[in-house]
Amino acid sequence: MPGMIAAFVATTQRELLLSLRRPGDMLNPLVFFLMVSTLFPLAVGPDNETLKEIGPGVTWVAALLAMLLSLNSLFMSDYEDGSLEQLLLSAQPLPVLGLGKTLAHWLVTGLPLVIVAPIVAVTYRLPNEVIFVMMLTLLLGTISLSLLGAIGAALTVGIHRGTALLSLLVLPLSMPLLIFGARTVALAANNEVYSAGIYFLAAYAVGALTLAPFATAAALRISNE
Repeated sequence: MPGMIAAFVATTQRELLLSLRRPGDMLNPLVFFLMVSTLFPLAVGPDNETLKEIGPGVTWVAALLAMLLSLNSLFMSDYEDGSLEQLLLSAQPLPVLGLGKTLAHWLVTGLPLVIVAPIVAVTYRLPNEVIFVMMLTLLLGTISLSLLGAIGAALTVGIHRGTALLSLLVLPLSMPLLIFGARTVALAANNEVYSAGIYFLAAYAVGALTLAPFATAAALRISNE
């Protein structure tokens, strides 16, 4: 058990250091998220009710697309430099190592989206009490998206032009997240009961955290055959 924890921590640290050496991989999804989210208020006008109505949906769509932008590189660098084979041959369980890489991906891509969400919420004139709900839904949703994306990235690693196939694999699984995430924020903005959406997103995240590492490991083995 201590060896597994050490391997998990070491894998996460390695991925974070590699991401710091490639700042573009960190900034591209964040800049895309901010650009898409903040351009809509300029297009639809300053009407408060209109902005409040479209804000949750636009924010969640932008977050989903921003996460998809970075998924293709999750295992690609390991595949190109040969370190993916070392992961497969490692004495430590492959699901643990894959989970470490997924955690690093979320810290670099998903967590920044959650942090800048209040800026986006202000552009849509959302009330202050709704900002916390938006951040909570994005927190749970981006965790699930990273875990689901890891499965798709593992299946498509090494495939020429695998980005389109990756999107086709991940998008159907992420639709419940998009629907419940946007709807939960919209209910909070209208002062309606929204707790059911939070419970669903939390349950989805727990389910993904339980199953996705094993599915990712199996997908990596299949792709490497």
